Amino acid sequence: MTLPDPRPGLVIRYRFLWSNEAASGAVEGLKDRPCAIVVALRRESDGAYQAVVAPVTHRPPSDATTSLEIPSSVCCSLGLDDGRHWLRLDELNRFLWPGYDLRPRTDVPGRYDYGMLPQDLFEKLRQGILELQRRRQTRVIGRD
Repeated sequence: MTLPDPRPGLVIRYRFLWSNEAASGAVEGLKDRPCAIVVALRRESDGAYQAVVAPVTHRPPSDATTSLEIPSSVCCSLGLDDGRHWLRLDELNRFLWPGYDLRPRTDVPGRYDYGMLPQDLFEKLRQGILELQRRRQTRVIGRD
């Protein structure tokens, strides 16, 4: 199995830890899920990558400003199921790549990723996160 290079817009399979799980003392998420890499920065000190991911969920948002619906055509191209999917903008995980929560896909042995988000969708994701950060409405859980 070859790990993909971490790139913004790449959708990976990852054991995401929600803020409510972390607040209750959990150190590992309950479920593997697709997550989009939002940031992948190489540290000058040691060359390791710091990655930030946003989770994909089936759960419709209670506040439309905190999520971005993924078009069905994009879900299909990524190999996601035919349900509706949202990218959460207000819940993020930060970790050193590849970390211990990167998981192989169960449907395609040897792959850890689903593919890339289209550039326009990634830009909406990025802008949405930046706007929520300006309003101090993002929760970033460090997983290092």
